[in-house]
Amino acid sequence: MKFTTKITSLKTEFSMRNTTNFAGSKVILGFLETICFNQALRTLGLAKSVNAIFPTHRILQYLIIGWLLGCERLFHFRSLQGDALVAHALGGRVPHHTLLNKDLLRLGKAHNQLAPALRKLTIEIIAPQLLGSLILDLDSTVETLYGNQQGAEVGFNSQKRGRKSYHPLLVYEGQSRMLVNASLRPGNTSSSTDVLPFAQQTLDMLAAHDVRYARFDKGFGGEAFYAFWESRQIGYVGKMKWTTRLQQHVQACEHWQRFVDDEWIIEGVTVAYQATSWDKMRRVAVIRKMPRWDGEQSQLELDVLWQYEAMVTTEAWEAIDVWRFYNQRCCMENYIKEGKPFTGFQRSLLPPMKSTCS
Repeated sequence: MKFTTKITSLKTEFSMRNTTNFAGSKVILGFLETICFNQALRTLGLAKSVNAIFPTHRILQYLIIGWLLGCERLFHFRSLQGDALVAHALGGRVPHHTLLNKDLLRLGKAHNQLAPALRKLTIEIIAPQLLGSLILDLDSTVETLYGNQQGAEVGFNSQKRGRKSYHPLLVYEGQSRMLVNASLRPGNTSSSTDVLPFAQQTLDMLAAHDVRYARFDKGFGGEAFYAFWESRQIGYVGKMKWTTRLQQHVQACEHWQRFVDDEWIIEGVTVAYQATSWDKMRRVAVIRKMPRWDGEQSQLELDVLWQYEAMVTTEAWEAIDVWRFYNQRCCMENYIKEGKPFTGFQRSLLPPMKSTCS
């Protein structure tokens, strides 16, 4: 006898209680457990009432775990609600995603207490990975937004012109590749906006460590910025804009030192140079290069084929050493891309931002 059973009549149940959709996250969750991350968050304070089911450190832990697993919006946390692995990492119970908005608002109001505590905690966690002498790599990036988020402003955006954005400041430690400090800014700020207070804040955080060098691109610079590092006896290497005035100064150099490379012809020279905005002469390393052509014939080295790069520095190194030292910071772009999903968490802990035209 033939018959048809309706789908709605079929009984279904979820019987595999310990399954997870995030098995690959076990390594990350195990790492957080190894470094006692939950215990570290307890030191931040901001305790709730004694009968609170989810204390502040649990909420922070859940937010960080969620964004590590790809939850960029609060409603994305619904996917973690019934996950056994995430629940185990949080002590057996996961807060409902609607609770997170209330906690973020409460944490935002406590920014003045929470932000310094988070920075201090960051240094304590990464301290074992920091070497004896530190290298600070400063950079900024553009984070495109789709909406009217707090602090979002229209500024320079090469990818999405006319879109509102953030323009955060970042500083990494050049050897361990650890993020040391970050500051969220509106999108209509320039790279160097508020960089001196940010640099001083970073040095205060690293007061127990020896900061030996600083590296930065051509978005940073100026007399006040260079003098900041010099007054603290911290060496630096910074990229410079290839201006017409600098080009004319370098063209007078006749004795270039050539360095061996398989694919490029590289020459370098160091000059004493004073820009119009500087109060004194500084040492500038200049590198010029052109592709090496294959073949046994002699290569014609025309002036129009040279590519020039200039770096201001406090160090008495050869031009090639300055150039190679600076190029070691190039991997920062990859680390910035990895950290961009956490912009929402940073924004939730910041006070209202004032827009500053660049």
